[in-house]
This record gives sequence, C-alpha cells and structure tokens, in this order.
Amino acid sequence: MSDLKIAVVILETLENNSARVYRGLKTALEFKAAGDDVIVMFDGSGVETLAKIADPSHAMNGLVTALDDTIVGACEFCAKSHKVFAPIRDAGFPLLSDNGGEASVRKLVVDGYQVMNY
Repeated sequence: MSDLKIAVVILETLENNSARVYRGLKTALEFKAAGDDVIVMFDGSGVETLAKIADPSHAMNGLVTALDDTIVGACEFCAKSHKVFAPIRDAGFPLLSDNGGEASVRKLVVDGYQVMNY
C-alpha cells in the first residue's frame, strides 16, 4: 500500500451531472486498484446519488459494489434534508453526523486525506 490517502467526496446528483459522479467513482476505483488508502463519502446533494445507485437495478450499482469497502457513508443531515435517509440507511450505509449532525470534511483533512470533490 502506498502512503497516499485520498477522500473522494461526491456532491453532485445524477440529474445534475452524472458524468461527474461517474468520474468521481472511477477515480476512487483507480486509487483503490493501485493499493492507495481511498475512502468515498457522499455529502450535500450527493446523498441523492447514493440512494439511487445503491439500488441493484441502477446502471452505476456495480461501482458502489466495487467500492463498498471504501464508502464511509453519507451526511445524515443532508440525507434527511434531501429525503433519502431511509434508502441510505436501509442499504446499510453509515449516516455521518460527527460535525453537529453533519458529515465532517475537516475530520478527513485532520486524518491526513487529500479531499477530491466531485
């Protein structure tokens, strides 16, 4: 394993920019395949993306499956705000609330991750 620590944060919805979502997930796979320490977090409107692609019938579900061990979760506040709390929880993904109910990007930086937003 290399010394690289990469956090890919998905912020986009599929409707707004599916190519950016795809690129972010494929980037995470590239780092994972190279043996780097990579994690994926869904934040902001990106929680809607996780709720959709967690469905086994979705075309991008294979990426979620391939990255399953790297997905640290989704922002709990955002999941509630975007009304996708139940689908994310039911799919088994952690809901992150370590920043006053929201996911903490600062924690990623403190833990030594280079943050890449998609």
